Amino acid sequence: MSDASDPLLTLPESLRDAFKEPLGPVTTDADALIEAADETRERHASPAEGPPRLIAVGDVVTYHLREAGRVPDAALVDGKTEREAVREEIAAALAATDERRVSVENPAATLSAALLDALAEALAAEEPVTIEVTGEEDLAALPAMLAAPLGSTVVYGQPGEGMVRVAVTPEARRRARGLFEGLSGDVATAYEILGVDPDEAREFDAE
Repeated sequence: MSDASDPLLTLPESLRDAFKEPLGPVTTDADALIEAADETRERHASPAEGPPRLIAVGDVVTYHLREAGRVPDAALVDGKTEREAVREEIAAALAATDERRVSVENPAATLSAALLDALAEALAAEEPVTIEVTGEEDLAALPAMLAAPLGSTVVYGQPGEGMVRVAVTPEARRRARGLFEGLSGDVATAYEILGVDPDEAREFDAE
């Protein structure tokens, strides 16, 4: 019997370069990013999919959004940035928050069933949720783009450059799905955990 913290999907060597390219515009201005996220919410939200969410992947990204006055609906943190421990002020600020917290294990360059399940629950929750990851959360932006309602915004860090802002639109989902399905492992189970029907998504894309 497999453990929920075991890797369900793994990033193959052949895709590592593709994942280094930012999936959206990069900025260091958290206020401008929040303004753009609000615009995405207004332009792309779908009543059929529920309220758009703001998802932050990474400690530094989460910190900057909070400092700018916006608490992410779902935040994934692992206590590290570029594989080094985050600055003490960031760690202390994030530890002092009072959102509901969920702890999961997720090895580097993988997605575990535990992380995907926690992400799906956080996206469905009415109140903000912080997912504390033992391991790494670097790949979590990808399933977030697939599972978050249209009009959502996913933010993650681009090493040495800033914050990547991904507006969740049908086009963004198409790109994310191409990368997601290139991961090694049980993609079908991953979709099931996220509550995403890939066949319905493809039909939507074709319209």
